[in-house]
Amino acid sequence: MSTYAAVLTLSLLSVVTTVMGVLLALLIRENDRAIAAGIGFSTGIMLLIAGLELIPEACAKITPPHAGLTVAIGAAILWLANFSIPHIHLIAEHGEADVRLANSVYLVAMGLILHDVVEGFAMANAFLASPSLGVFVAIAIALHNLPEELAVAVPAITLRSKRFLISAAILSAFAEPVGAIAGLLATDAYAELNPYFLAVAAGAMIFVSLHELMPMAQRYGRVGWFAAGFALSIGVHQVLAWSLLHEVR
Repeated sequence: MSTYAAVLTLSLLSVVTTVMGVLLALLIRENDRAIAAGIGFSTGIMLLIAGLELIPEACAKITPPHAGLTVAIGAAILWLANFSIPHIHLIAEHGEADVRLANSVYLVAMGLILHDVVEGFAMANAFLASPSLGVFVAIAIALHNLPEELAVAVPAITLRSKRFLISAAILSAFAEPVGAIAGLLATDAYAELNPYFLAVAAGAMIFVSLHELMPMAQRYGRVGWFAAGFALSIGVHQVLAWSLLHEVR
């Protein structure tokens, strides 16, 4: 299987889990404990991928100071994107009047697309650095998307916007393959920049965790359930790392 075919196939895992997250939201509605735990899991997986996989892989090929600076640039790029495209925190929209519904769902979709593209980009560059690492990142991101989409879906469902939400979720799901293609094309053109691309993606993922997911968790409270989800992400990360990466470490 060619590299492009392998990366695109892996990116489709997130398409599946994104749809599953929305369907699950339709079933459970507002279960604050489940959603808080899900956000905790998503936050943990994102931080662990960035801190324990992508950044060390980048540091193995470039100096730690260069990697650190590039991580900061990745976070800054996503921060600046908040001002250049329509983007808003979902928690700020929960419970607003129905007249804002269509615009709110659109803004949510833009936010999801923004960091789903980054996730696809990260997975593609991880695969090019090491196929085992790429598979690891793809599975971890797919697992992260399930509770993330659940947490994003519930408020919009409460506002009676199922059709719009599902459309937005599908658009978000296919943003990841787009990001994967962008990552492949960028590395094909500038192969020597692969470690820098990894570090940029890591910085963007850290930004998503701290600027998007953790504030979203505050909406639901349930600190204990958030912590439980975070702890579960550590266990899942260890299992995946042992099963997929132990041979190359």
